[in-house]
Amino acid sequence: MSGTFDISPEERATQSQFFYRQLFVTVPPVTHRDADLSGKTAIVTGANAGLGLEASRQLLDLGCKVILAVRNVSNGDIARKDLARGRNLPPGAIQVWELDLSSYESITSFADRAKGLEHLDIAILNAGLYKVFESFSSTGYEEGIQVNYLSNVLLTILLLPIIKEKRSSKSPGQIVLVSSDNAAWSKFDEKGSDPLLPVYKQKMANWNVAERYGVTKLLGQMFVIELAKRVPSSMVTISCANCGMCRGSDLGRQTSGLFRYSYLLISYILGRTCSDGARRIVHAATTVGEAAHGQYIEDARVQPMAPIVYKPEGLRIAKQVYDETLDELSFAGVKEIVNELSKSR
Repeated sequence: MSGTFDISPEERATQSQFFYRQLFVTVPPVTHRDADLSGKTAIVTGANAGLGLEASRQLLDLGCKVILAVRNVSNGDIARKDLARGRNLPPGAIQVWELDLSSYESITSFADRAKGLEHLDIAILNAGLYKVFESFSSTGYEEGIQVNYLSNVLLTILLLPIIKEKRSSKSPGQIVLVSSDNAAWSKFDEKGSDPLLPVYKQKMANWNVAERYGVTKLLGQMFVIELAKRVPSSMVTISCANCGMCRGSDLGRQTSGLFRYSYLLISYILGRTCSDGARRIVHAATTVGEAAHGQYIEDARVQPMAPIVYKPEGLRIAKQVYDETLDELSFAGVKEIVNELSKSR
C-alpha cells in the first residue's frame, strides 16, 4: 500500500517535511473547469468559522448548495449572511442546521433531517475539538475522543445511505473526514490495550492535549481504512483530508494564557490562511475522485497516513478499532447500514 506513494510514511511524518509543506507547497483553488457542482448539495460541519466557513465559501463558488451544520444557530446565521454577501443566490442555497457533536441524539436527528433533502452529494466533516484541559462527555468518553472520533464516525455512517440515495448524478458521493499531521506524531501508548476504547473513559496519567488530539485523528484514519473496504467507492468515496496548520482557524479557541500566545505565534509563523487550508479539503471532495477512497488527501493528492497504519500491528489495531466502534455505536444500527451497503458491491 505504501509503495504507491512518492514518499514513505516515515519520511512524510518528519518535522522537516512538515515545515517544507507548510512553507513551500501551494495548491491552486478548485475552479469550475475542475469541478462544476451546480445542482449538488454539500453538508459542512463546523461551518460558522475558520476552515469550515472557507470550505463552504469555495463550494458555493463552484455552484454547490451548502448546509452549514453548526452547534450555535445564531453564529450559523451570521456565517450564512457573510457567505451570501455579494452573491445572487436562489432561495435555500445556504441553510443553517443545528448539530451538536457531543450529543448522539443531535447527530441522529440531524441525519434524519438529511433524509428529507432532494439531493446530498458531499459531506465535509470538519468540526472538532482541541481540548486544552481533560474533560469527559455524558457518554463517559474523554471529549476529544467523543467528538473528533466517535461522533464523526457515527455521522459518517448515518450519512452513507443518504448520499448513496440522494446524490444528484451517477458519480459517487463524497465524505471527507478532516484529519491532521498530529496523527503521525502521536505515541499511541495505549495501542496494546484490548479492548481499546474503554481506555478513553479513564483519566490520562499526565494530560497531553497534542497527544490525545493526534490519537483522535489516528483512530479516524484507521476507521476510514476499514470502512472503505466495505463501502463501494462507486457509490460513496470516503477519505481523510489534511488542511495543515492554519492561522485564523477556530481549532485553538479553548487555549489561554501562555499556551494561547505560543499557539498563535507558531500559527502565525507556519500557518496557512484558512482559505488556503480549505482548498486542500475541497480538492479532496471534488478533484481526486475514487482514488481518494480509504486514503489520506493532502495538497490535492493521495499521501501516506500515519506510519503505523501500514505495519502489521497497525492493521490489526485498525480492525480492532473498527469492530469496537461498531459495537459502541450499535444503538444507531450502524452494523446494519454497513452490511447493506456492502451487498451493493
